[in-house]
Amino acid sequence: MAQAPSSPSIDERGAILLAQRQRKMARSAHAYVRGATAKFYEWLETSAGRGLPEGPPVWICGDCHLGNLGPVASADGDIEIQIRDLDQTVIGNPAHDLIRLGLSLATAARGSDLPGVTTAKMLEEMMAGYHFALSDASAAGDDASDARAEPHVVRQALKRAAGRRWRHLASERIVDPRPEIPMGKTFWKLTGPERGELKSLFASEEVRGMVTALKSRDDDAPVEVRDAAYWIKGCSSLGRLRYAVLLQVGNGGPADGAFCLVDVKEAVRAAAPSAPGAMMPHAYADRVVAGARALSPYLGERMRAGRLLGRSVVLRELLPQDMKLEMEHLSIAEAMRAAHYLGAVVGRAHARQMAGDARTSWSAELDRRWPKGLDAPFWLWSSVVDLVATHEAAYLEHCRRYVLAAQAA
Repeated sequence: MAQAPSSPSIDERGAILLAQRQRKMARSAHAYVRGATAKFYEWLETSAGRGLPEGPPVWICGDCHLGNLGPVASADGDIEIQIRDLDQTVIGNPAHDLIRLGLSLATAARGSDLPGVTTAKMLEEMMAGYHFALSDASAAGDDASDARAEPHVVRQALKRAAGRRWRHLASERIVDPRPEIPMGKTFWKLTGPERGELKSLFASEEVRGMVTALKSRDDDAPVEVRDAAYWIKGCSSLGRLRYAVLLQVGNGGPADGAFCLVDVKEAVRAAAPSAPGAMMPHAYADRVVAGARALSPYLGERMRAGRLLGRSVVLRELLPQDMKLEMEHLSIAEAMRAAHYLGAVVGRAHARQMAGDARTSWSAELDRRWPKGLDAPFWLWSSVVDLVATHEAAYLEHCRRYVLAAQAA
């Protein structure tokens, strides 16, 4: 593995990562919402969070905000907009995903300086898209589009994803497409035990099978760890074990698809509440993989669960086509189309897990709770309004504490 300059010791990492997380969450209200998953579920436990419609227990994302939706590639090279982060997945109430997505859309609308009435219309469109996905006709397939045209932001994201190659992924993630991870601000060098356990993990047949699953690779190709580093990445995950592992598959070069980057992330207990009596895997990583395969098949087929340093971890190869969906500076019309489309994406992820009767009864329950004449169901609108106010106050307090802590330091 590549030689690295000095990096923080394991004992020093925690304080540094916590400071980075606090700084990221102070950047904007939208960034705070993305990083404050636990606060969302604290709200659910209050009186304001009760009285929601109760859908059939299915795997839910558990953290269904805009940053967790985007283009995802399958092992066969197909690309779709799917849920792309399942750390919080549980078998639970699908209404929780709708409220979380609604909160994220509302925060994005505020960040784009859209009128307040636009938020109500976006939530209405989100629910219309979700309803469409629950219909028997659409639930039979996996295409998240309907008669409406894909929003421009989605078309552009899919077009960009289709044109991306290893060099794009390498330049974004590890700066240089050469087979080496540069140590510094984003990557820290490993300790001896970390390096040894990672090599053992990637020597397993199951992990080798994950890497060779892409149709462009030979099933019998050798897999070699070329480099690895501790990865300072994300927001809510800062402080957990996180590693970037650079692999060579076969004997080719970057142009032959021989190099790949695998994200190894510690899985922890979900903050999202599960449905009473839900039967889920005991190991946290197994739960994440099971939820991914139910909600986002393209992603789930490329993930594996494992153990590292006595902890449960999820392994996922990062493909160039996997991207976040950028939702900044939208027009009113584009915001409406995007909300409808993303509601359908989440609806299809839920609907593919439901039998016909369950889809019909869940759709009927949502209809019953959505009187005609309202822009959005009252339970959804009141929940999002309350959550926006709660998170705005919490965000401002977070910023105040962040500044005070920085001054004291």
